[in-house]
Amino acid sequence: MQSVPAGLAPPRTSPSGRLPFALHASILIALLAASSAPTPLYPRYQAQWQLSSLDITVVFSAYALALLIALLTTGTLSDHVGRRPVLLGALAVQVASMALFATAGGLTTLIGARVLQGIATGVATSAAGAALLDLEDPARPGRPALANSIAPVTGMAAGVLAATLMVRFAPVPTITVYAALIAVFAAQAIALVSTSETVRRRPGALRSTRPHLALPPAAAHALLLNGAGVVAVWALGGFYSSLGPGFTRLISPGGPGYAGGMVFFTLTAVAAPTVYFTRRMRADVCALLGSCAVIPAAVLTLGALHFAGPVLLFAGAALAGFGFGAVSQGALRAVVDSVPAREKGGTLASFHVLSYLAMSLPAIGAGALTASVAVLATVAVATLTAPLRGRRRTPSPDAHSRPATSNCTYASPDTPAPDVSVLATHDR
Repeated sequence: MQSVPAGLAPPRTSPSGRLPFALHASILIALLAASSAPTPLYPRYQAQWQLSSLDITVVFSAYALALLIALLTTGTLSDHVGRRPVLLGALAVQVASMALFATAGGLTTLIGARVLQGIATGVATSAAGAALLDLEDPARPGRPALANSIAPVTGMAAGVLAATLMVRFAPVPTITVYAALIAVFAAQAIALVSTSETVRRRPGALRSTRPHLALPPAAAHALLLNGAGVVAVWALGGFYSSLGPGFTRLISPGGPGYAGGMVFFTLTAVAAPTVYFTRRMRADVCALLGSCAVIPAAVLTLGALHFAGPVLLFAGAALAGFGFGAVSQGALRAVVDSVPAREKGGTLASFHVLSYLAMSLPAIGAGALTASVAVLATVAVATLTAPLRGRRRTPSPDAHSRPATSNCTYASPDTPAPDVSVLATHDR
């Protein structure tokens, strides 16, 4: 009988093993679809309750901050108690948040619903992502990392598109959107009950809920190298998600009401295929290419504001989507692939902490944000090109006999697995 490393279940290679993989991927997609679903509804909320753009930013920031707290406190919980109980609890909270959205009567209720949604998404994102990594199929290496990269942007695209269509055609969209999501999450919870657990329980569950980042040294180095690019693309994505509808109305007051949702859909619709088509590109090169695209995307976004050009706005969103997809999947591969299997869950949660922290940056203001994103993207380009220039200047003696590898993406097979270091985040 083939031995299995402690704490891990055997890899699923049979047809029955593909179903759990698809289920956990669908949970990630549905979670992020729910996170973007309110975007096309924000103008309706503003008109109905006389909300300002600042109010909408507060609603969005409440979601991002709740999600961050959940990631910091429960990011490694599923490594101790199992993926399935954590996901079932998170889905129950998500259903409650959707019900609160559907019955919301004002700003306070809307903020409460977003807080609950942020908690559920933060808890479930790391657990579902780690479950995908548990289900690595030796016959299809790299599939879990690809799913972790493509599922969020696919979900955001699906959520904003479905909500936009419901705003246009469905009766009472502020209820219909969330009723449909409740049905999806309830079906996923029922299906999850019948799946097998992918990890064995181990002690330390209570201790793991103390706010912390679980980053082995190799992953910390990769995240430091890719951090500026990650912050740039997620901040720009947060801008289009939270402020996109209002920004679109400001640029084109006479445009259709659903145009605001379509701007964010443009970003996510470009990001999803970008993740797929750049999956075989070397991780550092992929992140560098995406960072280069963010600079003109930020310039086009600012240009759309100053020249009242919706075409510039949509072009900026498309370029931002390309940068988002390339940087996100390149950086994720660089960070996750460099750590041992049993530490991937905590490392994945740490990556999401940085991503969603950056996504909450629209609170600093649209003009300052887009300028900051351009600066961050420039820093990312400089950081990522430095190792490439160093390799060209000082080639190793046996450079012609070995394939080139990324400095930050893959650990050498001759090097022992890195020790785990826990970085406290009480003083963020």
